[in-house]
Amino acid sequence: MDGKLRRHFENALAEVDERRTRGPRLVDDAQRLFARVQKFISLKLIANEPDLEALELACWAMQLPQKQTAATVGKLARSSVKQRAEQSAELLVTLLSDHAEEDVLDRTTRLLLESPQRQPMIEEARLLGDAISLEDFGLTGLTTLMIQLALQGNGVNQLIESYEKRDAYGYWDARLKEGFHFNAVRAMAKKRLEHARSAAAALMAEVKDDQP
Repeated sequence: MDGKLRRHFENALAEVDERRTRGPRLVDDAQRLFARVQKFISLKLIANEPDLEALELACWAMQLPQKQTAATVGKLARSSVKQRAEQSAELLVTLLSDHAEEDVLDRTTRLLLESPQRQPMIEEARLLGDAISLEDFGLTGLTTLMIQLALQGNGVNQLIESYEKRDAYGYWDARLKEGFHFNAVRAMAKKRLEHARSAAAALMAEVKDDQP
């Protein structure tokens, strides 16, 4: 990414919530999401040469709506990701309309809007969609859920309750079945889910151990 565009993103993401708390969380999340996309590319999951410029911008843009304190917890995954992608596209244009070429913004916004679709028209959107879905799984996903709940004033008990509900209602099984375009990424998600379930079980055991 062009250094000037990166600085605009870094400035925009320096404040991680609506209370103007400053920290590296959203910048780190953007970099980790793009690294995940690059890993998928290295696995040769798509045949064509990927649009790396648009993919990187999209990964950074996906963090822009995450500054909202009232993050969506417990909504259907596809609908919440769709809303996040639409907001990201709008905020990207607002942030970079005077600094990035129109063609780059057009490619990136199209990529963002395609990424939540069940059958995206462009292959890069499938990569981005799977990368976004994978971040909900494993200890990374459990940590993200904890952050979202904490921002709303919740704590350990609510984290356990939320995770138990998702498991009980078959949320994760449905996500594994419908949330990925590539079998290789689905396998990663399944492995990470086992890690998260083990961690959640250990947390539940500790909380129960506190009881008289």
